[in-house]
Amino acid sequence: MSVNPLFDALPPRDSGRLSAMKTWTRWLAGSLLATCAGLAAVAALALDSQPAVPERNDIGVADVAHALELARQHDPRRSTPGKLTQISLTERDLHLLLNHAAHRLLGMRVAVDLQAEQALLQTSLPWAWGPVKGWVNVQARLRQTPGMPALQAWQLGGLPLPRALARPVLQAAAARLSNVPDLALVAEVVQNVQFADAQMNVAYVWQSDTSNRVLSALTPPDEQERLRAYTERLAELTQRGPGWTVALPALLGPMFELARQRSLHHDAAQENRAAVLTLALYVTGRNLGSVVPAARAWPKPRPLQVQLAGRVDFPQHFLISAFLAMEGTSPLTHAIGLAKEVADANGGSGFSFTDLAANRAGLRFGQLALNQPAMLQQRLAQGLTEAALLPPVSDLPEFLKQSEFEAVYGQVGSPPYQRVLADIEQRLNTLTMYR
Repeated sequence: MSVNPLFDALPPRDSGRLSAMKTWTRWLAGSLLATCAGLAAVAALALDSQPAVPERNDIGVADVAHALELARQHDPRRSTPGKLTQISLTERDLHLLLNHAAHRLLGMRVAVDLQAEQALLQTSLPWAWGPVKGWVNVQARLRQTPGMPALQAWQLGGLPLPRALARPVLQAAAARLSNVPDLALVAEVVQNVQFADAQMNVAYVWQSDTSNRVLSALTPPDEQERLRAYTERLAELTQRGPGWTVALPALLGPMFELARQRSLHHDAAQENRAAVLTLALYVTGRNLGSVVPAARAWPKPRPLQVQLAGRVDFPQHFLISAFLAMEGTSPLTHAIGLAKEVADANGGSGFSFTDLAANRAGLRFGQLALNQPAMLQQRLAQGLTEAALLPPVSDLPEFLKQSEFEAVYGQVGSPPYQRVLADIEQRLNTLTMYR
């Protein structure tokens, strides 16, 4: 008697076909196991538990000043078309610039070792995919040629990679990242790169249209569309009223209302960034067309004096710091936030803790705009006043010349300095906006 009547209804088994199926099944299972083992081995070689590049936090005000001076000297908008120009960069310059860009784009760390006729480039990228966590460490050795550097060898973790794979990987990465010109445009500008001990010399040529092409490449079409929307909104806002002064909330509130509306179909953090950038350029008297060539044909906001707490410098400090906060939290970002105050103490209007308070308020605003974009939009939609953005700061020391600052506070970061900074942070903590 059959144990299971269902079996009685099955046709007789073909032993040959059954044997072949068992063989195929074993082969498939073995192939899958081998593939999984291979992938596990590749992952073990490619992922490391620790970053190969340590985090650096030693960027100072002097580094910022040097970077800004290099930017001024080699600004493509001031260049002579067709003229061969050379720029010399130290290892520290490259660490500063590359780490800021890499951190902003990918949260990545970069280290460069410059030697005679060659360079060693290391990057560390945090990796988290499901249960797999670690660091992707890439090391590449470049050798000097009469033109652009050539890749000599590269590896992913402990896994050597073929050199032929490098170019398509870089092209794919550049295509997926915004704010990165393609390799063909870079090769068109850069004529020669030479390596020496702790130094890199780059010879380049700007053509008549290269500046616009580079600037356009740094601002992708979708970002240009966002910036145009906020520029047009700002132009509408500044045409209202006969006066020549306006309080910052009167512009900030409506601009973020537009961000809230557009965020229904777009990324809220990107919308907030476009609103902050448009306002930051406006209050500092910069023309958006100088960084986005297409903007030269957009509506122009009417020039107004924007104030916060009765001051025209506070909106500038606030919005620049907010934008820097949205650009990333690299050491360069933090150093830039302090550089202007130190410069003022060394011959400008003097070091002002009131300005530093506006910087810190803008920093918090920018962090909220980036990390909690929808929440900030909702808070601003409920109404905005100057007191909601900046606490009372008129009693803080300001206009301190370098000798006065050093006599009382010694240097930036000293205990007396930190006590004033802690007081500023406590005042900001009392505002609902930053809780």
